[in-house]
Amino acid sequence: GWVQSYGSRCVRPPIIYGDVARHQPMTVAWSSYAQSLTEQPVKGMLTGPVTILQWSFVRDDQPREQTCYQLALAMRDEVQDLEAAGIGIIQIDEPALREGLPLRHAEWSSYLTWAINCFRLASSGVRDETQIHTHMCYSEFNDIIEEIGRMDADVLSIEASRSQLELLDTFVTYHYPNEIGPGIYDIHSPRIPSAAEFEAILRNILRVLPPDQVWVNPDCGLKTRRWEEVRPALANLVAAASTLRTAVSKQVENQR
Repeated sequence: GWVQSYGSRCVRPPIIYGDVARHQPMTVAWSSYAQSLTEQPVKGMLTGPVTILQWSFVRDDQPREQTCYQLALAMRDEVQDLEAAGIGIIQIDEPALREGLPLRHAEWSSYLTWAINCFRLASSGVRDETQIHTHMCYSEFNDIIEEIGRMDADVLSIEASRSQLELLDTFVTYHYPNEIGPGIYDIHSPRIPSAAEFEAILRNILRVLPPDQVWVNPDCGLKTRRWEEVRPALANLVAAASTLRTAVSKQVENQR
């Protein structure tokens, strides 16, 4: 049946009633078509195995861990087909990773071990030059950031704007091993931030993270916004990124 996602948004979760298998590609045709229209890299977009598990009605005659591994194997086939089709950047979203944590803290370690292993299994079949992204939102991740690091995604984009970039405090003491994009555009609000506002936020980020580790991105997908909101907001985001990129380049040149 229908389940409320947030606000007035509702979904009908899938029902996992048997073993999971992928009989044919799911996203390859559309991703390949999008890539054929541009010389810029197109990112393949997939929902990760842990999130599919959390957002489904799951069979109860076997451990959830076992079902998640089945999902990961199916996702691995899709990832490999995307790569074979020429998609060099593949994002495996795991926004529900944290919400799957058991209520008892003593059980966190066991859950995180198989959840992280499932993500790594889903992304394990690609060549070194294929870039794996993941995205997380809807939760606070400060207390499991080290475990997120163990997922070994090349790039992590993570919701941060609504918490006033509170997540940055974590990176003062913890060195995230790969690249990261703290979300700076709150896509749940109709408000359109200015380029100057984005630039100020990015300067705060660069006080904590080195420039070569930072990606500039919104908090999440843009489906809740209208085109008249999205276009100027993204234009301002790009303008701020360009300004900071030029400033950082000049700073590097001056230090030589």
